[in-house]
Formats: sequence, C-alpha cells, structure tokens
Amino acid sequence: MIRDTSNQDAVIATPKGQATKRRLLIAAGAIALVAAAYSLVHSWRGSDHSVNISRLRIAEVGRGTLIRDAAVNGRIVAAISPTLYSASPATVTLKAAAGDTVKRGDVLAVLESPDLTDALKREQSSFLQLEAEVERQKILARKQKLLARRDADTAEIDRLSALRTLERYNAVSNEGIIAKIEYQKAKDALNSAEIRAKHAGQAAELESDNVALELKTKINELDRQRLSLANAQRRVDELTVRAPVDGFIGTLSVANRSVVPANAPLMTLVDLSRLEVELEVPETYVSDIGLGMNAEVNYGTGTANAKLSALSPEVVKNQVLARVRFTAAQPAGLRQNQRVTARLLIDEKPNTLMLQRGPFVESEGGRFAYVVRDGIAIRTPIKMGATSVSAVEILGGLKQGDKVVISGTETFENAERVSINQ
Repeated sequence: MIRDTSNQDAVIATPKGQATKRRLLIAAGAIALVAAAYSLVHSWRGSDHSVNISRLRIAEVGRGTLIRDAAVNGRIVAAISPTLYSASPATVTLKAAAGDTVKRGDVLAVLESPDLTDALKREQSSFLQLEAEVERQKILARKQKLLARRDADTAEIDRLSALRTLERYNAVSNEGIIAKIEYQKAKDALNSAEIRAKHAGQAAELESDNVALELKTKINELDRQRLSLANAQRRVDELTVRAPVDGFIGTLSVANRSVVPANAPLMTLVDLSRLEVELEVPETYVSDIGLGMNAEVNYGTGTANAKLSALSPEVVKNQVLARVRFTAAQPAGLRQNQRVTARLLIDEKPNTLMLQRGPFVESEGGRFAYVVRDGIAIRTPIKMGATSVSAVEILGGLKQGDKVVISGTETFENAERVSINQ
C-alpha cells in the first residue's frame, strides 16, 4: 500500500494585511461602478431622447467674412435674338433654312406684294411729273421777270423822254417861242411818266417775289413727293428680308411660298457671339439685388464672373427673371438654352460671428439651435441675421467656440435636452 503525501504538506500562513488590502480594492471598484451607473442614470434622466452621434452633423461657431449670396438656376440665352416680321401682306419665298449660318446683309426671304410694287410705280410717276412742273415753273418765272422788267424799262424811257422835252421847253420858255399851255402839258407829261416808271419798278419787284413764291411752292411739292417716293421705295425694299446680325437661323415660323398677313413673324435669328445668362431669382431675394451686382456662373466645365445687367419688373410663379452679362471674355463652348447655376453675391460682412448652414435653419425657423455641452444637446434660443448659401450670421444666443447640431435634429422632436451617444 502506497502512502499519500499528507505527511509532507505544510500549512502556509496568510501574511498580515493581505485581506485588508483585498477588501479595500473590492470596495473601490464597487464605488467606481456605482458612480458610473449614477452618472449614466443622471444623464439619461436629464435628457428626453438619446441619439447616436453618427446621425448628426455638428459645427463650431466661429468668426470670419460672411459672403451673403443666393444660389439660383438659369440658362444661356443670346443677348441679340431678333425676330423678323413681314412688312405687309405678301407671299413668302424663303432663301434660308433653320440652322443655316448667315452673315449680316444676307437675303433670308423675299416677299411678293403687288400692291406695294404698284404704289411705288405711282409715286415714281408723280415725282417725275412734279419734277417737270418745277422746271416749267422756273422757265415761267424767268419769262415773267423779263416781261415785268421790260415794262419797267419802257416806263423809265418814257420818263426820260418827258424829262428832256421839259428841259427843252425850259430853255426857250423865256423867249416866248413856246406857248404857256404847251409848257404845262410837258410838265404834266413828265409827272405822268415818273408815276408810271415808279409803279412799273414796284410791279417788277412784286412780280419777281410772286414767281419766286410760286417756284418755291412747286419745289416744296416736289420735296414732299420725294419723301413719299422714298417711303414707298423703303417699303418695297423691306420685301427683301435681310439678316440684321451675324448668326444662324433659330426657328422658321412660316412655310415656303405661304401667304402671310402684315407683321406676321417669319423667323428668329440667333447671334451666338454675344451670350448672356437668364436667371430665375426667387422673389425673396428681389429686394436685396440690383443692377451691377456681381455674380459667379457655373457652366459645368468651369466658372465665370458676370454682372447683373437687367431685372424683370414682374413676378411670375414666385420668381423674377434677371440677366447677367459676362465681365471678361465669353467662355468657349457655351450653347443656346444650356442649363447653368449661378451665385449672386449680395453682400460681404467681415469679422462676423457665423455658423455653417444646415437643415436646422429651416426646421427651427432660425429661432432655436441645439448646443452640445458634455454630451447633451441643449435646445437654445438664438437670433440669426444675414444668411448665405453656406453660412448664417449669429446675432445672439451663441458665442464663439460653441458646438451646434446643424443636421439631424428632425428626430429631436423639439426636446429641451437630448443625450448624444458616442
């Protein structure tokens, strides 16, 4: 029989103080566990909800330059896009097709209007007739002037003859050769000749003024007829429709050899050498924008600077149409009706307390924000100022360095305190 080893075992005594140390460690661990549990329970009781931080976006309040802008949509349009119209009722013969590239002065269509052609011929005939009458009046004027001058010269000759006769009578009157009665007759004849000569001279002057006035009247009639002829010629020339600018045919509004009324649209010409951007601006921004405002146009492959050049005076579907013009060289590759986006740079505010923009602006109406402190999102009243596409101005309720939940607050249900889990 084999003996066990019990005789070889020895009892080892526990060192003094070991049990006390163990009890202290266990007590400390229990206290820490209770404290953690208390903190967790206190935090849970102090908040209405608990949300994981991965579902939130948190931004910090800081200072910087707030660029107040507005993001709008638009499209590329031609700055010059004239529509050509028919000048009168006519038959249209098209000389160009949609999409054709044309130069200024090229014939695009020919209108056939017999009425205008006949009116031009009548005006030409009237003009030639008045022109002949003016020449005839010039001849008559010279003739009447000659006749009046002849009568005046004849009266002057008679006056001189009567004067010489009286002078001869005066020379011999003292000698008693000439009877007194004959002498008186000679004096009366001189007076009569002087009166006739005077009246003949005045009549010649009046006749000259009269024929000059009649000639001037005929010339005025000729000038008036010349204007009528020019107007008729212009209307006939308008029957040949020419391109007012370089460009291409955008749309045709009529078919070839169709009959159109007066002022009917024929075609639209597009000049792609000068393009602008037509923007759809929300009505809320209209009071803040004005002509000359800077804009930044994003056309897909790049951006370009522009200035606001026109603003529509009416609101259509809560939007106002605006035109911006490129300040530098027009970017290459732009097309008519190409969709673009743009930023209207309304204002710049330096050294502004601001916060990154997020859905909280719309969900809380800009009156409340959730500030994160010690893992708790606290609903805090705030006051916002100017807003931009990427940031908002903070006027009150927050200070620099505060961390604010800018996205994900839709699950908070307007709770006063929300616990954020890591």
